[in-house]
Amino acid sequence: IVYTSADSVLQICGNEETFDLEELYRCCEIAREITLKDEWKVGRVIARPYVGKKRGEFKRTSNRKDYALKPSGKTALDALKENGLSVIAVGKIHDIFDGEGITQTYHSDSSVHGMQQTADIMEHSEFEGLCFVNLVDFDALWGHRRNVKGYAEELERFDVKLGELLKVLREDDLLIITADHGNDPTYKGTDHTREQVMFVAYSPSMKGSGKLEDQDTFAVIGATIADNFGVQMPEGTIGTSLLAELK
Repeated sequence: IVYTSADSVLQICGNEETFDLEELYRCCEIAREITLKDEWKVGRVIARPYVGKKRGEFKRTSNRKDYALKPSGKTALDALKENGLSVIAVGKIHDIFDGEGITQTYHSDSSVHGMQQTADIMEHSEFEGLCFVNLVDFDALWGHRRNVKGYAEELERFDVKLGELLKVLREDDLLIITADHGNDPTYKGTDHTREQVMFVAYSPSMKGSGKLEDQDTFAVIGATIADNFGVQMPEGTIGTSLLAELK
């Protein structure tokens, strides 16, 4: 099964039980090479493996794999890595950035698993730098499928894991919760629904609270992260740090 999305994505599905997972990956690698041509320049090719033998039984597996374009220039991740800081990727972050600027990677089987991995990293790993986490189930399992009940239950599971994560944050850790887009499970259609996203920041060291002004660009997040570690953003990037407002 081959299909596209509203954004620049080509998706290829194959049944792990009949088509073979490695064969699906091989097909996606071929598609990735073809779609790198300048006239197409597709953003991502995604392998979408599933299992099941008949309608009503088909289910996606956690063996999804994204074949992305390399970033067109240096990112905040590169800036951190080049300054000797760790950049730990959890979930599909490694695939999205095609491995650029990443120092360590963890594959997640689900959003709950990703949150557990994050809590474990924070509690047991001695590192200085960024732990960058993607929780794909909100989007892939519930948002696109307009499954309100599933989305709500995923939020409840996330809340439990977030509580566990907060317990292991150190005094000078900075937690940022955001998204790359919205995907309202109550809206019509199956595409992404909103470009504006939340920006929630927390640190045990914070003394105050309140609402930040709306920002014009998502790039404030990368700039804030770089500023948090005293690192200069790469030349040509945009975004202004909000770190001074997070007190």
